[in-house]
Amino acid sequence: MKETELQQNYLDGERLETIYFGGGTPSLLQMEDVRLQIEKIKEVFPVAEDAEITLEANPDDITEEKLAGWKTTGINRLSIGVQSFFEEDLLWMNRAHSAQQAMDNLQLAMRQFDNITIDLIYGYPLLTDEKWKQNIERVIALNIPHISCYALTVEPKTPLYKMIKEKKKEDIQPEKQAEQFLMLIDLLEAAGYEHYEISNFARPGRRSRHNSSYWQGKKYLGLGPSAHSFDGESRQWNVSNNSRYIKSLSENKIPFEKEILTPSQKLNEYIMTSLRTMEGLCLEKIPETESSRLLAAGRKFIDTGKMMLQNGSLVLTREGKLFADGMAAELFTVQ
Repeated sequence: MKETELQQNYLDGERLETIYFGGGTPSLLQMEDVRLQIEKIKEVFPVAEDAEITLEANPDDITEEKLAGWKTTGINRLSIGVQSFFEEDLLWMNRAHSAQQAMDNLQLAMRQFDNITIDLIYGYPLLTDEKWKQNIERVIALNIPHISCYALTVEPKTPLYKMIKEKKKEDIQPEKQAEQFLMLIDLLEAAGYEHYEISNFARPGRRSRHNSSYWQGKKYLGLGPSAHSFDGESRQWNVSNNSRYIKSLSENKIPFEKEILTPSQKLNEYIMTSLRTMEGLCLEKIPETESSRLLAAGRKFIDTGKMMLQNGSLVLTREGKLFADGMAAELFTVQ
């Protein structure tokens, strides 16, 4: 089966509402490559007239020429990996861009695109509460419509993990991360942002349509090495090896692994993703036996102020958001 036929079958001819260039550094792609990919996608799939088409960009890759070029290809939203507005913090994270580049090129991008999101990192040793407050206030002052914020995690086998283990860098402190997460919520909500998902904040009407589709359990198709896809019943992921992936495509094959999700797995995914959103876990969307079980299991979280029952949904409170993953795991159904 040809690659395009497999892709069409996977999404069953449904209209694409969003396209996302991300993972790796797509802002390094030649402009013609971006254009050709969007054109090919539109040949293979029906694409909504108002589709959200996002490209991830590093601040140091942004130029006036590239911004103009991206617009002509059909890109209408940029995701910019700022991480911090402080020079010493960017050096600590080994980021290629400077604080000045982050600010200058972000402002440059905002003159060309009105739909922009940026990433910020918190909870690392160099970040004092005062510096974190200044980072957030800068976002508010710039009136950036969307912001994604992530606590620094130290992955095994990374240079940072090794340096922390060798006492060359200070380790992260979960208590400090929790404090800065709550500060983030308070400052952005006071400025009118919706905390619509654990890591994401948006001005009203400016949520990420692409990311929201993951939390709503919609179908999606991932293209490229390591990319994941979901069709409501199964999940599949492409091999991560670039050479093997390219060789397989030349033979009209897509090298991937696949699993069919059980009813329990699908329910647990809904529990995990829905609890991360401001709308919460809607008990009416699941079988009555499971909704009764979840309500009973969630009672202890309601009694301790980490969760509330709101309009037929289990919704995390401000403090409950600190324990989202653990609480979801406790509500999972047995496989």
